[in-house]
Amino acid sequence: MKDPLQRVVPHLRKVQPYVPGIQPEGSGWIKLNTNELPYPPSPKVAPAIEEELGRLALYPNPTSQPLRQAIAKRYNLNGDQVIIGNGSDDLLNLLMRSFGGEQQAVLQTVPSYSLYPVLAAISDGKVESVEFDASMQLPLDKLSGCKANILFLTSPNAPTGVAFPLEQLRTLAKGFDGILVIDEAYADFAVENALPLLGECSNVIITRTFSKSYGLAGLRVGFAMADAAIIRILDSIRDSYNVNRISQAGALAAFEDASYYEEIIQRIIKTRQRASEILQQRGWKCYPSQTNFIFAAPPRGLMAAEGFEHLKHNRILVRHFPSHPLTADYLRISIGTDEQMNSLLEVLQSWENQE
Repeated sequence: MKDPLQRVVPHLRKVQPYVPGIQPEGSGWIKLNTNELPYPPSPKVAPAIEEELGRLALYPNPTSQPLRQAIAKRYNLNGDQVIIGNGSDDLLNLLMRSFGGEQQAVLQTVPSYSLYPVLAAISDGKVESVEFDASMQLPLDKLSGCKANILFLTSPNAPTGVAFPLEQLRTLAKGFDGILVIDEAYADFAVENALPLLGECSNVIITRTFSKSYGLAGLRVGFAMADAAIIRILDSIRDSYNVNRISQAGALAAFEDASYYEEIIQRIIKTRQRASEILQQRGWKCYPSQTNFIFAAPPRGLMAAEGFEHLKHNRILVRHFPSHPLTADYLRISIGTDEQMNSLLEVLQSWENQE
């Protein structure tokens, strides 16, 4: 009998899976490596979830309609311009399957979210990359000149935290002859966002997540906003019940408690600014962040890889991306509570002093 593995679709044999941040076991860790919210979600989330526990024998709303309508109302969209996913990664996957498979050209900027090439490989897309330089200026001419079918752009960028001005995104949307996916996972921490483009450019899709600013990473809920025709395509290929009723209820309760999250977001921004200023005073180089993390390079003579290990030895987790020249000298540090950031800064100082 033929080896069953030989029957795997050929292009899938080459897929290298996405590598997430370390999920530590045991207590005592300060986890600043996956950009999660360090504060609990809205107090309205738990009661909303508890109310659904008696309905677990029933299928959830197949289109997450109440959540769609709430999002559409806040952002002045029609309900048919919103789709809900099992995390924004689910929606990125649907977009890749819709516009990036069968050797279609898929365009990304580098560095960026490392899931994009994985999704392209799964869909048998052909990845093309446009490199940033150290200035992190958006290379508009290079991107607009590419003939890719779809472009994935994180704004603000991950892992640097740099945001791109709305006017530049508008220029890109109008100059790029393909589908432009603006991945706004961190938009709530930024000064501006790309929402105005939805009424101007039918090729723009904006994806967002409840995992970052809403503190619901464990529920796996994301959403996308786009022209109704694109949403219909995504709806036609998603799983029939792609978001469970617990996640729908929790996300809706969180979304409707705007005042709670406005306060939390401002707290994160204030902590981000303070930590960045302290690091820079100590000789670190920090990109200007509009996210819930800092991308920082240690002072001259110190190696980011060694700093990563020193922090890990002291049970503090951050991210290090050694595979690209623009990221190898930096650490990506999620913004924690003030107490967590104080611990991080103390441990980093002990490392700086011993070198």
